Amino acid sequence: MALVSDLLSWLQGLPEPGLVAVTGALVFAECTIGLGFVAPGESGLLIAATTANTVPRFLVLWTVVTLCATAGDALGYLVGRRFGPRLRETKLIRKYGLDAWDKATAVLERRGARAVFFARFLPVIRTLTPAAAGTAGLPFRKFLPAAAAGAFCWSLVHISIGAALGEAAKRIEGVLNTGGLVVVGLLAAIGVVFLLRLKKRKALAEPEREPERVP
Repeated sequence: MALVSDLLSWLQGLPEPGLVAVTGALVFAECTIGLGFVAPGESGLLIAATTANTVPRFLVLWTVVTLCATAGDALGYLVGRRFGPRLRETKLIRKYGLDAWDKATAVLERRGARAVFFARFLPVIRTLTPAAAGTAGLPFRKFLPAAAAGAFCWSLVHISIGAALGEAAKRIEGVLNTGGLVVVGLLAAIGVVFLLRLKKRKALAEPEREPERVP
């Protein structure tokens, strides 16, 4: 987990072109069989999206992520087509995603290409679905359009969320820099006054003790 945290921190410090390139590479790696367990493509995408505060940046990031996600899915499909059911018996799948593999395979058998589209929005299953589709024999001509459509919509949703979070963070920072601390101070003062009044009411409500009689 420390490696992932360090990677995300490093990602935040990259210049814009490098940030887009590395984000695309992480998304590509996440979509390839097995790498999604260790490559934080979704987390990296959200971090990169916080910088998409202009239309050109948004569109460039959206295009790069969509293409990389689609290419990663295509490579995962080819891996599944090449190695078939033997992938299920690998150490990586058995350790991290055996249930997800079985679920992805079952959904693909029932839903076909539609499962490829919706699996894009499901962590872990997203990583395994392309290879499972290749293993299940789903035709590539049906797989690729569904994978591209899923990547298109998934990247749009996550980049929009990241961009909104980045804008919100800027607004909060601006408020704090232009008088937000005064507001915090006023709220603290109101809280102190409220506590003092509450303490006074409790004191008045307590019954007065009768004076002790001297024998």
